[in-house]
Amino acid sequence: MNKGELVDKIAENANVTKKEADAILTAMLEVILETVAKGEKVTLVGFGTFEARDRQAREGRNPSTGEPIKIPATRVPAFSAGKQFKDRVVNLNE
Repeated sequence: MNKGELVDKIAENANVTKKEADAILTAMLEVILETVAKGEKVTLVGFGTFEARDRQAREGRNPSTGEPIKIPATRVPAFSAGKQFKDRVVNLNE
Protein backbone atom coordinates (compact mmCIF):
# COMPACT_ATOMS: atom_id res chain seq x y z
CA MET A 1 0.00 0.00 0.00
CA ASN A 2 1.36 3.41 -0.93
CA LYS A 3 0.48 6.81 0.54
CA GLY A 4 -2.33 7.45 -1.95
CA GLU A 5 -3.98 4.13 -1.14
CA LEU A 6 -3.57 4.80 2.59
CA VAL A 7 -5.20 8.23 2.18
CA ASP A 8 -8.12 6.58 0.35
CA LYS A 9 -8.63 4.06 3.19
CA ILE A 10 -8.38 6.75 5.88
CA ALA A 11 -10.92 8.92 4.04
CA GLU A 12 -13.28 5.95 3.74
CA ASN A 13 -12.91 4.78 7.35
CA ALA A 14 -13.07 8.26 8.92
CA ASN A 15 -15.81 9.50 6.58
CA VAL A 16 -13.79 12.55 5.49
CA THR A 17 -12.66 13.78 2.09
CA LYS A 18 -9.44 12.50 0.55
CA LYS A 19 -8.02 16.02 0.80
CA GLU A 20 -8.73 16.15 4.55
CA ALA A 21 -7.33 12.64 5.05
CA ASP A 22 -4.15 13.58 3.18
CA ALA A 23 -3.72 16.74 5.27
CA ILE A 24 -4.19 14.79 8.51
CA LEU A 25 -1.78 12.01 7.49
CA THR A 26 0.85 14.52 6.32
CA ALA A 27 0.55 16.52 9.56
CA MET A 28 0.79 13.36 11.68
CA LEU A 29 3.92 12.17 9.88
CA GLU A 30 5.51 15.62 10.19
CA VAL A 31 4.84 15.72 13.95
CA ILE A 32 6.35 12.23 14.37
CA LEU A 33 9.42 13.22 12.32
CA GLU A 34 9.98 16.45 14.24
CA THR A 35 9.50 14.81 17.63
CA VAL A 36 11.84 11.87 16.96
CA ALA A 37 14.43 14.21 15.41
CA LYS A 38 14.46 16.12 18.74
CA GLY A 39 15.27 12.86 20.53
CA GLU A 40 11.82 12.32 22.00
CA LYS A 41 9.63 9.22 21.70
CA VAL A 42 6.19 9.04 20.10
CA THR A 43 4.10 6.22 21.57
CA LEU A 44 0.80 5.21 20.05
CA VAL A 45 -0.65 2.70 22.52
CA GLY A 46 -1.44 -0.59 20.82
CA PHE A 47 0.39 0.43 17.63
CA GLY A 48 4.00 1.09 18.61
CA THR A 49 6.75 3.53 19.48
CA PHE A 50 8.85 5.71 17.19
CA GLU A 51 12.19 6.82 18.63
CA ALA A 52 15.80 7.68 17.83
CA ARG A 53 18.43 5.15 18.93
CA ASP A 54 22.17 5.55 19.19
CA ARG A 55 24.16 2.98 17.26
CA GLN A 56 27.68 2.35 18.57
CA ALA A 57 30.79 2.60 16.41
CA ARG A 58 31.82 -0.76 15.04
CA GLU A 59 34.17 -2.45 12.65
CA GLY A 60 32.89 -3.58 9.27
CA ARG A 61 34.38 -4.92 6.07
CA ASN A 62 34.66 -3.39 2.63
CA PRO A 63 32.66 -5.88 0.52
CA SER A 64 34.86 -5.54 -2.56
CA THR A 65 38.27 -5.74 -0.89
CA GLY A 66 37.44 -7.49 2.37
CA GLU A 67 39.60 -5.04 4.32
CA PRO A 68 38.32 -3.84 7.72
CA ILE A 69 36.83 -0.35 7.97
CA LYS A 70 35.58 1.67 10.93
CA ILE A 71 31.89 2.51 10.92
CA PRO A 72 31.28 5.60 13.09
CA ALA A 73 28.64 5.87 15.80
CA THR A 74 25.38 7.33 14.57
CA ARG A 75 21.80 7.98 15.56
CA VAL A 76 19.09 6.08 13.68
CA PRO A 77 15.29 6.14 13.65
CA ALA A 78 13.58 3.05 15.09
CA PHE A 79 10.09 1.65 15.43
CA SER A 80 8.99 -0.94 17.98
CA ALA A 81 5.63 -2.53 17.30
CA GLY A 82 3.17 -2.61 20.18
CA LYS A 83 1.57 -5.79 21.52
CA GLN A 84 -1.75 -5.26 19.74
CA PHE A 85 0.06 -4.69 16.41
CA LYS A 86 2.23 -7.79 16.88
CA ASP A 87 -0.78 -9.91 17.83
CA ARG A 88 -2.71 -8.77 14.75
CA VAL A 89 0.17 -9.68 12.43
CA VAL A 90 0.70 -13.08 14.09
CA ASN A 91 -3.02 -13.92 13.89
CA LEU A 92 -3.13 -13.15 10.16
CA ASN A 93 -0.70 -16.01 9.52
CA GLU A 94 -2.73 -18.60 11.42
